[in-house]
Amino acid sequence: MNARTSDIPETESRASTAAAPAPRRSRFRRALPLIALVAVGGLAAGGIWYWGVGRFMESTDNAYVGGDIAVLSPRIEGDVARILVADNQPVEAGQPLIELESRDWTARRDGAAAALAEAEANIGTLAAQRTQALAQVASAEAQVATAEAQAANAEAERVRAVAEAGRAGSLATGGFGTRAAVDTTVAAQRKAEAGVAAARAGLAAARAGLESARAGIPVIEAQSRSAVARRDAAHASLELAESNLAYTVIHAPFAGVAGNRAAQLGQHVRAGQNLIAVAPSADRLYVTANFKETQLRRIREGQPVELSVDAGATLHGTVQSLSPATGAQFSLLPPENATGNFTKIVQRVPVRIAVDPCQDVRALRPGLSVEAEVDTRDDPHAPNTLFGAAAAIIRGR
Repeated sequence: MNARTSDIPETESRASTAAAPAPRRSRFRRALPLIALVAVGGLAAGGIWYWGVGRFMESTDNAYVGGDIAVLSPRIEGDVARILVADNQPVEAGQPLIELESRDWTARRDGAAAALAEAEANIGTLAAQRTQALAQVASAEAQVATAEAQAANAEAERVRAVAEAGRAGSLATGGFGTRAAVDTTVAAQRKAEAGVAAARAGLAAARAGLESARAGIPVIEAQSRSAVARRDAAHASLELAESNLAYTVIHAPFAGVAGNRAAQLGQHVRAGQNLIAVAPSADRLYVTANFKETQLRRIREGQPVELSVDAGATLHGTVQSLSPATGAQFSLLPPENATGNFTKIVQRVPVRIAVDPCQDVRALRPGLSVEAEVDTRDDPHAPNTLFGAAAAIIRGR
C-alpha cells in the first residue's frame, strides 16, 4: 500500500519535467522569423554601405609619421666649449645650440685681416709711385722741349758765327779788316759749334730720361694689378676666416625640438661629426603611407584621408603627392629581377599625406605608427554613413 502511493508522485514529476521545455521551443520558433529578418537587414545594410562607401576606401597600416629632421654637425674642427640646450628642449630658428672653442679661429681671422690691410697699403704705395712716375714723365717732356729750344738757338748762333767769320776773313784778305777781328769771329764760331754739340747732347739726355720715365709706368701698372690680385685673395681669406669663426656656433636651422644630443663638454670634434638633431614641430609633420600597387588605381592628390595614430589620436589629412617610384627602388640594393628565379612580390609606393591644420597634433612624433584610410570617391565630401550611402545609390539609379 505504501509502495504504490510512493510511486504515483514520481510518475507525475517525470511527466511535468518532460512537458516543461515545450513553451521555450515554441517561443524560439516564433522568434526565428524576426532573427532572420534582422540578419537579412544587417547584411543588406552592410552591402549597401560597402557598395556606396566601403569599396572606395583604401587603407593600410604600413604608415608612419614623418618629419624633416636636421642632424647637425660642425663644419670646422674644435673643442666643445658650451652646450646651450638640453635634450627634448624646444628651440627657435637661429637659436645657438652648441659653441666650439673660438680662440684659434679668432687668431686666424685677425691674421687674415692684417694681410688684407697690408695688401691695401701696398696698393696705395703703388698708386703714389704711379703718380710720381707720371710727374717725372711730365718733367722729362718739359726738359726735352727746353733742350730742343736750346739746340735750335745754338744752331742759329753757330750759323751766324760762321757767317761773321767768313765776312771777317774776306775783309782781312782785301786789306779792310784786322787780324784780331778775324780771330774773334773764328773763336765765336767755335764757341757756337760747341754750344750746338752741348745742346744736342742735352736733348738726347732729356729724351732718354723721358723714355725711362715712360717705361717705368707699365712696370708700376703691372705691380698695381698684382697688388690688387693679392688684395682680393686677402679679402677672400678674411671672409673664409670670418665664416670659420661664425661656424664655431651651431644654430638651429628651424623651430623645433632638440634631441639626440651626442656632444659632450670638452669633446674634440671634427667636421662632419654628428652632434645634435633638431626635429620639426608637430605642425610641420606629415604621414608617409606605403600603399600596395593594387590600391593605387583610384588614389589621387587632394583626396581626404583619415589617420588613426596608434598613440591615441584620430586626425584628418589630404593626399599631397605620390612617390615617383616604389620604395624598393630607393633602397640601398634595388632588386634585380632579370637574374635567377623570379617570385612576384606586391610592391608598395610611398604616398605623402599632409595633416590638415587646425587640429590638435601635440601627440604626433616622427616615427609613430599610423593607420591611413583614403576616401577615393568622386565626391569625397559625400556622407559615408549607411543612410548617406543608400541615398547615393538611389540617386544613382
